[in-house]
Amino acid sequence: MPTAAPREPTWPVHRRFYVAYHDIDVLNHLNHAAYFPFMETLRCDYYLPLLGSRDPTRIDMIIAEATCRYLAPVEYGAELLGEVAPARPAGRTSFVLLYRFTVAGTATVAARGRTVIVAFDYAKGAKKEVPPAVRAAIERDGVDPATEGW
Repeated sequence: MPTAAPREPTWPVHRRFYVAYHDIDVLNHLNHAAYFPFMETLRCDYYLPLLGSRDPTRIDMIIAEATCRYLAPVEYGAELLGEVAPARPAGRTSFVLLYRFTVAGTATVAARGRTVIVAFDYAKGAKKEVPPAVRAAIERDGVDPATEGW
């Protein structure tokens, strides 16, 4: 069942996604799997600037969990506004990003996503502490996950 978008400021990063034909399923709406690449793009849009780079090879994190709640069907040709924000509080070695997908021009929230992210040292093959500057930005940009039903 569609839900109204919360009346809060736009989250720190947003981008528009157009529903392409190849993302439509046999029920003639956006396939559930299409949301995960949208979430990847939003995650990079948020995280890479915190590292001072646009180079994805600089990413120092792994995804421990990814979930998506599907709330309303989205038809071919529709436009989605995707948003991402960190959830408060951030952990010592991990943090959570929340995603919200609203049908453009409406108050209909089509889906909500969540990823648990672990800071990772690939050279050592082990988790590490979230860098202090990144942690400060996450705390600054953080939203209360309860406002999104998490």
